[in-house]
Amino acid sequence: MGLQDTIMTAMKEAMKTKDSVALEALRAVKSELLLAKTNAATKDGLSEEEEIKLLQKLVKQRKDSAGIFQEQGRADLAEPELAQAAVIEKFLPEQLSEDEIGKIVDKIISKTGAESMKDMGKVMGMASKELAGRADGKTISTVVKQRLS
Repeated sequence: MGLQDTIMTAMKEAMKTKDSVALEALRAVKSELLLAKTNAATKDGLSEEEEIKLLQKLVKQRKDSAGIFQEQGRADLAEPELAQAAVIEKFLPEQLSEDEIGKIVDKIISKTGAESMKDMGKVMGMASKELAGRADGKTISTVVKQRLS
């Protein structure tokens, strides 16, 4: 079952249970999927990798918004954003822990022979490809910086 079918099934369930937060998050995902499909040049739809990137983008947007709201002391606005992010994260592959990311980054560093921060771009490129969908870029970047400094 494709992501769009899964989202539709989850939307129906959210409507039945009257879960407005989940419904709002799922509608946002459905909207983004439709926009991406109409913008994509491919006729056979989005690849699984593109779908994962789209979901990660939506989660990041919500977490960033929640962070801004919390900085401004608006917990009432931050909570729904974080709740929506949690709903969307359910459709992402299981995220790796920082230790697991570190092991993969260590292998990449030894493979490329990277020694300093000058080699960060090379390591980040390979790590981002290998960890796509299983870790966010910010976490990968933090781990790579720790390993190379």
